[in-house]
Amino acid sequence: MNRRRRVSILAGILLAAGAMLESPGWASAAALDVMPAGLETQYALSALPAALREHASVYRLDPAKGYTLAKQGTNGLTCVVERTQWEVKELRDDVYIPLCYDTVGTKAHLKVIMDAAALRARGLDAAAIHAEVLARYKGKTYAAPEKSGVSYMVAPVMRAPGPPDMQVHTMAMPHTMVYAPNVTNEDIGAAPDLARPASLLSPFIDRQGIAEQSYVIQMVGATERAGILAAEKDLVAALCAYRAVLCLEHQ
Repeated sequence: MNRRRRVSILAGILLAAGAMLESPGWASAAALDVMPAGLETQYALSALPAALREHASVYRLDPAKGYTLAKQGTNGLTCVVERTQWEVKELRDDVYIPLCYDTVGTKAHLKVIMDAAALRARGLDAAAIHAEVLARYKGKTYAAPEKSGVSYMVAPVMRAPGPPDMQVHTMAMPHTMVYAPNVTNEDIGAAPDLARPASLLSPFIDRQGIAEQSYVIQMVGATERAGILAAEKDLVAALCAYRAVLCLEHQ
């Protein structure tokens, strides 16, 4: 094969790859960063009350592959830092959501989070990931939790869509989530108002993309929140030093 033909073939391959990345279904969003191993593990575990962390499992994110086991636990709790929210249909590089699931939640909800990360790693865009997750629910690959359980999100810092406008903010909003598939705010008499923070102190329903992923949200109180921030001040400082968008003043 002569040099001119090799160059022509290479150019064709590059053009095809570029067209693939620009076509519907393939991501063009900014690449995710690889967090330092120790910081990501500590951050993920901070979603749990301190007494539950020692024996919990942790998965770390390899943006090129998805989540891989970093720490094998024994208490049935599994923790990650979520970076891809399939339900919002947007791929960002500045979302950081530390959360932990119990055994039933790991089987149901955490599986979806891990699969969404793997789909993103393969190059799918937000719309394609969203469509694939919905298709898997419809095809019964995914299902609601088989019984009630709890997800812990009591970390001192998270960066995600939130009150008052559901835009992405860096916030201290420790809370727990009880699985409540197909339950609505009307069912439990809740009336959350994002413009009124006090209304969020009572239990309310958060529907995350699909009815099967509905949760009862319970915020911690002001005293507990202050205690979490004080206990985790070193982690808060380390996250801020790592990336400015994780500084709590970066609203």
